[in-house]
Amino acid sequence: MDRLGALLGRRQMNLPPVRGRLTANAPLAPLVWFKAGGAAQWLFEPADTDDLSDFLRALDPSVPVMGLGLGSNLIVRDGGVPGVVVRLGKPFARVAADGLTLTCGGGASGILVSSTARDAGIAGVEFLRSIPGTVGGFVRMNGGAYGREVADVLVEAQVVTRDGTLTTLGKADLNYRYRHSDLPEGAIVVSATFRGEAGDPVAIQTEMDRIAAAREASQPLRSKTGGSTFKNPDGHKAWALVDAAGCRGLRKGDAQVSEKHCNFLLNTGNATSADIEALGEEVRAKVLAASGVTLEWEIQRVGVA
Repeated sequence: MDRLGALLGRRQMNLPPVRGRLTANAPLAPLVWFKAGGAAQWLFEPADTDDLSDFLRALDPSVPVMGLGLGSNLIVRDGGVPGVVVRLGKPFARVAADGLTLTCGGGASGILVSSTARDAGIAGVEFLRSIPGTVGGFVRMNGGAYGREVADVLVEAQVVTRDGTLTTLGKADLNYRYRHSDLPEGAIVVSATFRGEAGDPVAIQTEMDRIAAAREASQPLRSKTGGSTFKNPDGHKAWALVDAAGCRGLRKGDAQVSEKHCNFLLNTGNATSADIEALGEEVRAKVLAASGVTLEWEIQRVGVA
């Protein structure tokens, strides 16, 4: 981090020009759900796709690039994130319906996508209502809930790769697996096309209400959290393994395993990202000792400790 910081500091005046906003040493804690962690060396909020493409094309290839959505499934380590963090704002938060397809900006929320689909009578994407993130994150991580996932509805995605090239990737190109894709490192999803099926807006709203109520009843939505912490291993539910290992309510400083849903970690006060990640690793160790199952992180952990 320090070496890269010095390098970029020397080259600061040579950063590519932008039409959007480029901020040095930008705090990321306010932008992520855990409300913890360090700063981005550079935070870039592009004005549009061309602005993003031109910037990445001209940016020194050695500088790492990371996309940031709503920060809901993310631990930003306390030392911050070197290089450039790209955050897609309002220009990328639009959704349009045409027949049974939805064209969605990479910065659009799951609530906006599902609500637009409801108004257009498009069923099949109600599950996006329950995922606290943006289209870019859904596409990258094959986001899913309540028996559905992005792989079920994605037609194609427009992506700006690390070298600034705008390209279109079909579902097959992404090679989706459970909570994973082959989206290239440093690539930013700027839009995606989803296809649903004909449905009645009233029935769609009813399903969205059911999903929202189920989430409210079972998950600590009003806490500083990062969503589901660990992937469900084959044949198991992560929360049940965590509970059986005696980790419900387990604490490390102000970091705590939720008592409401054991697959959620909480920042109950002023937990550092180090506290949160260490608690997660302690949970993984206890689950392995109790069940022989190794939990894999679902939450992304980025930056320097």
